[in-house]
Amino acid sequence: MDLQHSSLTVKVDLQNSSRLGLHRAVLHGKVNFPLCLAPMVGLTHVALREVTRAYLPANAYTLWPTEMLNSRRIPNENLETTPETMRAQHEPGLVPQILGNEEDAIAQSVKRLEEWGAEGIDINMGCPVQKALKHNYGVALMGDPAYAAEVVRMTTANTSLPVSVKLRAVGSTKEFDELLNFVEGLTNSGASWICLHPRTAAQKRRGWADWEQITQLHKAVKIPVIGNGDVQTVEDAITMLQDTGCDMAMAGRGLAARPWMMWQLGEELGFAPPPGREGEKAPRTPLEEGAEYGRCLLQLIDYAHNYFGHDLAMRKVRFHVRTTGVWLPFGNALVSVCAKAKNIEEMKIGVAKFFEAPIEMSLRTELRQ
Repeated sequence: MDLQHSSLTVKVDLQNSSRLGLHRAVLHGKVNFPLCLAPMVGLTHVALREVTRAYLPANAYTLWPTEMLNSRRIPNENLETTPETMRAQHEPGLVPQILGNEEDAIAQSVKRLEEWGAEGIDINMGCPVQKALKHNYGVALMGDPAYAAEVVRMTTANTSLPVSVKLRAVGSTKEFDELLNFVEGLTNSGASWICLHPRTAAQKRRGWADWEQITQLHKAVKIPVIGNGDVQTVEDAITMLQDTGCDMAMAGRGLAARPWMMWQLGEELGFAPPPGREGEKAPRTPLEEGAEYGRCLLQLIDYAHNYFGHDLAMRKVRFHVRTTGVWLPFGNALVSVCAKAKNIEEMKIGVAKFFEAPIEMSLRTELRQ
């Protein structure tokens, strides 16, 4: 179908070009929507998923991550009360992300996550933080293709669920053969799909993501490829899908900041509005988006309070605002409002007062995604 948004014209044919909805290994072919939230430490918790899911168009089905989970800890944790694994009563499409490299821990973890309600398992091979590197987790695995493939084998051997892998990029497109060889090892070990964030570990959040690597990987492999990196707006998501041919776009802090991007993309693809928003149009203008951010934040505060209790909810919301407030012209002032609040009620009053004045949300921030 032809999609038009402002001056942008693209073609995205979900039935023919997207392999996610047709690839039986990916949640049994249920996925029919080409945008998902990224797993982010401290951000991708049940409260944010609840807020974001409220903007998912009617009859749309996509992937939903958790925060990064340590496979050494999962076997001994109460998954219902641990903040990172708290979930709503009805959350379809959950694909928790695990970090690990030991078969016993992985086997126990995926068994528990299956019982918890996972529909897939994602392996993190993209985390560049030192804590992961020193245990040979995360992006450290990309330095040892055979070992990385073995981690995928350990996981697929211990679950009937589809297994995906989230990767960082190689240094440049000139080194693409290195990336392709690495991914071939993962697919031979049973990976059902790959998510590529084409920014190297050394880059962290600096510089632009090299989408050309997504394009090349998508052309070279038979399994679905999700593209991640620098998706801040619905235009970015559509451009990534169109330019790279990837099967789904994944957005991190950009989608945390404007979860109604789900609704905007749904409008472009011909989906009905989210349940409860029938007859409405998605926010589009800077003023509409600014007002929606305020409403969204108040919802997030309520969800966080409900799931995490008072003190942890305050910390979660403050971190969310520090991360996503950069899209607001007076984001630092909002950060201060939340930081000074002594309790949840005071925080909600402060946020509501802050958004009494018209706020124009910026399309993009210099902070890389």
